[in-house]
Amino acid sequence: MHEGKALNALPDLSQASAFMRASGLQLTEVGPERVVGYLDLGPEHHTPWGMVHGGVYTTAIESAASVGASVAVADRGQIAVGVNNTTDFLRSAAAGRAQVTAAPIYQGRTQQLWQVEIRRDSDGALLARGQVRLQNVEPRPATTNPVVHPSSVP
Repeated sequence: MHEGKALNALPDLSQASAFMRASGLQLTEVGPERVVGYLDLGPEHHTPWGMVHGGVYTTAIESAASVGASVAVADRGQIAVGVNNTTDFLRSAAAGRAQVTAAPIYQGRTQQLWQVEIRRDSDGALLARGQVRLQNVEPRPATTNPVVHPSSVP
């Protein structure tokens, strides 16, 4: 992981939410100019037809771009939040390791644009690619609102 005071401003990335743990994205390099990681794809990522669900790729793309973009603005006391994610699914996969690589196309004062590629580890074939536009914003304080169960809503 990229070390430094910029990364200290981010939440502990090793304490992923249940949603992020389910996606399986593991980051191995994090910086303001590049984020690298991998997905170990398998049945837990499948659609009913036995192929990896596109949402897994979309989640990995959004996550890698958001982490890198947030590191890029952390020294300004900001974070970056996705405002648009366009993901293209190019090849199907059922299992195996996939490499995730993200890099900025543009990093401005208020917005960033990142490109992310997901490639099959065994042969480098491009499985999916995406672009994420992000807004640089001040972080909001953590909320303490309880989760509302749908059955309790009138």
